[in-house]
Amino acid sequence: MAGLRIATRGSRLALWQAERVAGLLGGDVELVVVSTTGDQRADVPIWTIGGTGVFVKEVQQAVLDGRADLAVHSAKDLPSETAAGLVLAAVPERADPRDALVGARLDDIPAGGRIGTGSVRRQAQLAALRPDLRFESLRGNIETRVAKAAELDAVVVALAALERLGLAAKAAEVLEPARMLPQVAQGALAVECRAGDGATAARLAALDDPSARRPVEAERAFLRRLGGGCELPCGALAVVRADGTVAIEVLLATLDGKAVLRVAHEGPEPEAVGIEAARILLDERGGRELLES
Repeated sequence: MAGLRIATRGSRLALWQAERVAGLLGGDVELVVVSTTGDQRADVPIWTIGGTGVFVKEVQQAVLDGRADLAVHSAKDLPSETAAGLVLAAVPERADPRDALVGARLDDIPAGGRIGTGSVRRQAQLAALRPDLRFESLRGNIETRVAKAAELDAVVVALAALERLGLAAKAAEVLEPARMLPQVAQGALAVECRAGDGATAARLAALDDPSARRPVEAERAFLRRLGGGCELPCGALAVVRADGTVAIEVLLATLDGKAVLRVAHEGPEPEAVGIEAARILLDERGGRELLES
C-alpha cells in the first residue's frame, strides 16, 4: 500500500489530530508540518488577520502543490466554502462540541471578572449571560491558553481540545449549548484531498462517519448561507435524531451580547436544514437587520 503524506499544523493538538487520522488509515504515513498565518500572527486577534481560514490556507496549499496528499484540520477552522481544487473527503469523528471554562465556573467569577477568549462568538454569549464581565484577547496553543487562566478569572476553550490533550481535568465548567452554542463544526475533524485524486479519496472514504458528517454538513450550510462576509458572532449545533432527522440550533448575536437571536429547525437533509435555519434567522427573526446595522 503506497504511503500517504498528511499536511498539518505543528501544534500539539494539530499533530494529535493528524496522527489520529494516520492511525485510522494504517500503513505508511508521513506528516508534512506547515506553518500558517494564524500560527505566525499569534499576537493579534484572529478576526483582524482574516478570521476563518487563517489556520488552514497554507495547509491546503501543501495539498494543492503536491507536497502532501491530504490535509487534516479542526473542522471549525475551515471556511464554509471548500477551497477550489479540494474536496472534503472525510469527517472521521466528532468529539464533544461544547465549550469549557478553565479557572472558574461562570457563576463563581466575581463581578467585573476578566475572561480570556479569542472568539467573538464566545465573548458575545458570555456578555449576554454576564454583562459585567470584561474580556481580554487570548491567542496561542491550548497549553498557552490554559496557563493564562492563572492570570485571569477564567479562559474559554473547546472541551474537545482539552480532552484530546489529556487536559479535561482542567475544565472548571462545561458550558451547555443552551448557554453557549458552539462554533460551526467544533469538535469534528476534517480531511481534505485534491479533487480528482480518486485513489486517496477512496482510502479516505472508509474513514467517513455519517453520524459526524451529517451534522457538520448542516452547520457548514448554515454558515455558508449566512454569508462569508459575516463578521458578527454566530454559532450552530446539529444532531441526528434516532429516526435520521437532522435537528439544528443556530445563533447570531452582537458582540456586546445585547442582541442574541436563536433559531431551531429540523428536517431529513443536512444541507437543506442548515440553509433553511439561516433563512429563518435572517428573514423572520431579525438577523438581516443585525447584519446591516
